[in-house]
Amino acid sequence: MPASMRRFAPNRTTRYVLLVAFLITTFYLSFSLTQKIYSRESSTLASKTDAAVVMSPPPSVLPIFFETRATSESISVASSTSSISSDVLSASSSSLPSSSFSSSSYLSSPSPSPSPTPTPIPVEEPAPEAPRRANATLLMLSRNSELDKAAASVRELEDKFNRQFAYPWVFLNEVPFSDQFIARMTELASGPVYFGQIPPHHWYQPAEIDENRAETGRNEMVEEDIIYGGSVSYRNMCRFNSGFFYRHPLLQQFRWYWRVEPDVHFHCVTDEDPFLYMEDNDKHYGFTISLLEFEKTIETLWETTKEFIAENPQYVAPNNSMAFLSNDGGETYNLCHFWSNFEIADMDFWRGEAYEKYFRYLDSKGGFYYERWGDAPVHSIAASLFLRKDQIHFFDEIGYEHHPFTHCPHGPGLHRKKRCTCRGWRSFDYQGYSCLKQWERIHP
Repeated sequence: MPASMRRFAPNRTTRYVLLVAFLITTFYLSFSLTQKIYSRESSTLASKTDAAVVMSPPPSVLPIFFETRATSESISVASSTSSISSDVLSASSSSLPSSSFSSSSYLSSPSPSPSPTPTPIPVEEPAPEAPRRANATLLMLSRNSELDKAAASVRELEDKFNRQFAYPWVFLNEVPFSDQFIARMTELASGPVYFGQIPPHHWYQPAEIDENRAETGRNEMVEEDIIYGGSVSYRNMCRFNSGFFYRHPLLQQFRWYWRVEPDVHFHCVTDEDPFLYMEDNDKHYGFTISLLEFEKTIETLWETTKEFIAENPQYVAPNNSMAFLSNDGGETYNLCHFWSNFEIADMDFWRGEAYEKYFRYLDSKGGFYYERWGDAPVHSIAASLFLRKDQIHFFDEIGYEHHPFTHCPHGPGLHRKKRCTCRGWRSFDYQGYSCLKQWERIHP
């Protein structure tokens, strides 16, 4: 270096001072630039916060859920700026309006509304299935004058059976029922109740009957002291029950019936549905008492039946119950029959071709009036010949009484199981005029 210049060269000390000044200037410029950048970002944040305060609903109406959510966001904002130096953050915060970062204003900022709680849709429990019932009815033929006796029968059968099953009742009469009768039966029955009048041509003696001949026959029976021997009304009833009851308009809606008469008694609880038993087991006729008929009342019935069978052999069922009716293969009638004041049976059987033709054939002979053919032997003969023997059922478990005869269950354990009130020694089943032993011979 020339000597002239050497005096102006900085010494070591001067160089250090210049270097420090340069560094300080550089740092100052960097700091200023950084401060401006963060001041601008803070101002933007403050303006957004002010706008949010204007849009927010009053804090007093915000639920605590919103407050909790806002606090979480404030924590998130703080976390996002954690990389900025504390000095810079302090400077940025100080440039904001005091209200824009206050907790009360920030917590009132809008938050996403929570999804509305869905209203639970009630799930309807499936209705319990109604207990299965047969298409059946309880059937009574009664007069207004038999009100008390009819009421006693209805009350007993309701108590012992129908309160549990609520089967309908059908009451039939050859004249209109009185208001008193209707009110009393309706009060006692647990199911629907129907009252019907029998059409005159189904009840009264047909015009083609020779009344002189019929009267002679009645008088002879009166002389021989045969029960109901002189009664035309009884004969009307037997003919109606033999071939017309199942045609009544009120009964067209039903298939099964349980015949009940005034002044009968039921001695045991029937807690199983006999109609369903019949339906499920291919039974068509059920009885409790069987006995011998008065021979004088049906003197020509069997011969008339044999004539019909000879003309219509196709109606005789295989494996039938002829052995219940006859001890000699059908040559003669042994007088056994099912006592039809109690019947649980299938009206479709009576409505069928075989029985309809059989009844019309009998009716054409006039035996219901010239003699005193009863519906019991007519039903019994038809069921025994036109049904298989396994389609007829003995209801041992139903304790039943129609004066003067009683059936009391005698199967093992039945008396206790069915809570019977009858006494076994009174049961008619094995007395001299009973036909139960005859039935048991063909049903071992």
